[in-house]
Amino acid sequence: MTTTHEVRSQVAVTTTGSPLLSVRGLSVSYAPPKKAASLGTGAALSEADLDVRAGEVVGIVGETGSGKTTLARATVGLVRPVAGSIGFAGEDVGSLRGRALRAFRRSGQVQLVFQDPLRSLDPDLTVADVVREPLDIARTLDRRERDERVDDSLRLVGLDPVAVRGRLPRELSGGQRQRVSIARAISTRPRLLFCDEPVSALDVSNRNLVLNLLDRLRTELGLAVIIIAHDLSSLAGIADRVAVFYRGRIVEQGPIRAVLEQPAHPYTALLAASAPSVERRADEADRLRPEQLQPAAAGRAWPSDGVCVFAQRCPFAHDACTDQPALVPVPHDTGRQAACHVAATWRDRLDHDHEQPTRESA
Repeated sequence: MTTTHEVRSQVAVTTTGSPLLSVRGLSVSYAPPKKAASLGTGAALSEADLDVRAGEVVGIVGETGSGKTTLARATVGLVRPVAGSIGFAGEDVGSLRGRALRAFRRSGQVQLVFQDPLRSLDPDLTVADVVREPLDIARTLDRRERDERVDDSLRLVGLDPVAVRGRLPRELSGGQRQRVSIARAISTRPRLLFCDEPVSALDVSNRNLVLNLLDRLRTELGLAVIIIAHDLSSLAGIADRVAVFYRGRIVEQGPIRAVLEQPAHPYTALLAASAPSVERRADEADRLRPEQLQPAAAGRAWPSDGVCVFAQRCPFAHDACTDQPALVPVPHDTGRQAACHVAATWRDRLDHDHEQPTRESA
């Protein structure tokens, strides 16, 4: 059996080189399209592009229904894309069907930690049975090796196997249940781990414990970790990069500090302004305020289709926004992308509008 210490010494974490996960033009719809060129009213994800490398933590943020969980479900094979590709370790897993898809899902290379551990853990199974279940499905280890892997996985998440392996989920605390969920997910030693709101149901102390655990596991196991969250401040402390979703589209992505402290998309700016703990500027007067990013009360009426998805809520929307902008590199800012026609200029306009009353009053 490979011990935790041996795993640490063997894994060389790198965030360079070819991506482990490469999503290109991914679209998912939960309702049949009315026209051949349309995704229909059930479109949950539209033309998403995202790269994730081994050893990297990528945060995904956005409102409920913006497509975050749909991306995870499509990657693990729970929903079928209508367009685009999902490259994992050089293979297009989005095109897998039948036996090939079942074999990929059973391999446990991509695992998902669900939001509510109490509802996602079988109440009639012991902790040992819960963590062993993915190994029983994969059938790559014999019974003795599976038992050893269960104990090792529990130790990796900070639980004593002797104390918890015979307990039922309801006999555990909320933090312990979430760690059991993580132990189950890592029992197959996956290469990519999706965590859907992993700390939303936990108190502050357990939130920090789980986030620190994920940070440690990506190093010890060489995991790529994608964390779906609403809590921007939590992501700021663990993620390397962040992708911001709005109404089924990625509107901005890049290094988390740059994205959240100097956002290129007005929606990202609104998120950051609504969570002041994310911004850590010395001059408090430089912080954006939510009211600065609200459209005029009697704003322009925009069509429901084809326009920029944020146009109706954007104070900087103009004629060009009748066309949905593509996700493109931000000018003079390497490593960042934004889907906004005014990504490089909206802040100048905000500063001008803010300063104008002062000049007139003088």
